[in-house]
Amino acid sequence: MAQVAVHSLFTDFDIDLFKAGKHYRLYDKLGSHPMTLNGQKGTYFAVWAPTARSVSVIGDFNHWNAHEHELNVRWDSSGIWEGFIPNLGHGDKYKYKIQSNNNGIWTEKADPFGRRCEHPPKTASVIWEASYDWKDQAWMGYRKDKNGLDKPYSVYEVHLGSWKRDKDNNFLGYAHLAQDLVAYVKEMGYTHVEFMPIMEYPYDPSWGYQLTGYFAPTSRFGTPEEFKMLVDAFHQNDIGVILDWVPSHFPEDAHGLGFFDGSHLYEHPDRRKGYHPDWKSLIFNYGRNEVRAFLISNALFWLDQYHVDGLRVDAVASMLYLDYSREDGEWEPNMYGNNENLEAMSFIRELNQEVYASFEGVQTIAEESTAFNGVSKPVHFGGLGFGMKWMMGWMHDTLEYFKKEPVYRKHHQNDLTFGMTYAFTENFMLPFSHDEVVYGKQSLVYRMPGDEWQRFANLRLLFGYMFTHPGTNLMFMGGEFGQTAEWNFQQSLDWHLLQYDVHKGTQSFVKALNALYKGSPALYEKQFSPEGFQWIDYGDHENSVLTYVRKGHEAKDDLIVACNFTPVPREGYRVGNPKKGKLKELLNSDASEFGGSGMLNKNIKMSKKAWHGQDTSVELDIPPLGIVILK
Repeated sequence: MAQVAVHSLFTDFDIDLFKAGKHYRLYDKLGSHPMTLNGQKGTYFAVWAPTARSVSVIGDFNHWNAHEHELNVRWDSSGIWEGFIPNLGHGDKYKYKIQSNNNGIWTEKADPFGRRCEHPPKTASVIWEASYDWKDQAWMGYRKDKNGLDKPYSVYEVHLGSWKRDKDNNFLGYAHLAQDLVAYVKEMGYTHVEFMPIMEYPYDPSWGYQLTGYFAPTSRFGTPEEFKMLVDAFHQNDIGVILDWVPSHFPEDAHGLGFFDGSHLYEHPDRRKGYHPDWKSLIFNYGRNEVRAFLISNALFWLDQYHVDGLRVDAVASMLYLDYSREDGEWEPNMYGNNENLEAMSFIRELNQEVYASFEGVQTIAEESTAFNGVSKPVHFGGLGFGMKWMMGWMHDTLEYFKKEPVYRKHHQNDLTFGMTYAFTENFMLPFSHDEVVYGKQSLVYRMPGDEWQRFANLRLLFGYMFTHPGTNLMFMGGEFGQTAEWNFQQSLDWHLLQYDVHKGTQSFVKALNALYKGSPALYEKQFSPEGFQWIDYGDHENSVLTYVRKGHEAKDDLIVACNFTPVPREGYRVGNPKKGKLKELLNSDASEFGGSGMLNKNIKMSKKAWHGQDTSVELDIPPLGIVILK
């Protein structure tokens, strides 16, 4: 047997924190760490496997022989095995070979803290130590002023494997994306980009939501340093980076976290809490201290090591409810007899507290689809502590409304206005995400009724309504130019469509919306406050017209918005004017440059006639299936 030197990065204090679930920088201790010990170059390994009888490091260097490099178990009942192996370093592949003390079962596992993985379908971890010279110091210094809840937040959601591919349908790498994708997002005017999960995952059709390498950016697109280059490039162009993060479940792949040391180490041992029937995956044991430390350390790792600006936390509802997607008899109530997962709630609160305490100017965003109270309220006010929450109800109701033929919309205007009854109960982000353009739902533009002209007018109206509605917003790639096919993760978006005026016009309109949003304090300064919104009239069902005001800190910044949800032009439509002074049209979705009919408001008629409860009014031409924004 080759020598494995007894060495440790852990202090007694580290171990105490780990056992208590309060060690939030475990990536500095566990995993593989190249170093020099007593003049000898090599790598220190440490892995948590409390029920193991033996743990070995295996790889090409020892012909994958489990008896060559056995680690030493610590004496302190922490369950950590560790040791220093000489002559191993950057780029060497390895796994842990673990024999269980429970039943003698052998498992062969990738490193839960591995910084790099082999390119799938290979599954080994890779020792990785490479420096990166960050150039985003300016952004990191002022991002709190760019990333606050009273700042513009327009997010472009991207699946890196299918945004764009080369002519042979191969992936673009991180380095290539650092040029093309960054330039595109900047040109379009988005403030943030959100990546669907980039942590290593074995199965392409999971889109990255079934993770095995929580600390490793996927090797599909390049090295960890090249991913840092991509984040850095966004920052140098004043664009924030949000990562999808999945603490809700993980796959049962043999090399992954499941049954790690022959026991239910990371997953809950009770299948009613530890197995997800929808996704056929395992659920973390949120009540186990060491598992909580693993997950919180992972969240902080991406904020710390990769300078990311936010985490969008996936499938929060599945974590919060013991009966989520389960029938009677398939779940057990908590100690109070109800369906809330108290351990998961406690974990989420601890996670958010630590994230916001440790990093200035970041946000956590919950994908949470229920009416759970206080998702985006601070923990000290009894909330879960997220910065924002996806407004799934608004998204569903709005798309259901837009699906309807305009002649029937007058009977369903409540679908649009109902969201305002709860719009300020959370800090809501309005999402048109990847989930809305898959599995037979069709693309956004093909969910719209009418001929081609009406479909694209509807789409522009939809986006205009989203951008002027209270809250922040998110748009999945392809929507911005009216992609006609459903999203297919196996190929590029249909960029060739931009040769057609309707697609080019839609893209130009979204670009104009982003510019308007960023340049209009009324659309973001009070985006989570009822003080930032005022209805002028939500009751004109017969004409299917909505009019409202958006407000910032300064009255001079107020905007008036008028939406016409039918293809009938509303000429000379009277709108109560809440303010004195002339109005100017800032944006009109019917402009010919956007593919519209060109029905604009160049000279707006002011009137002393009282209307809509206001002392004065104006006459507007509201175009067919159009939105008009005035100042």
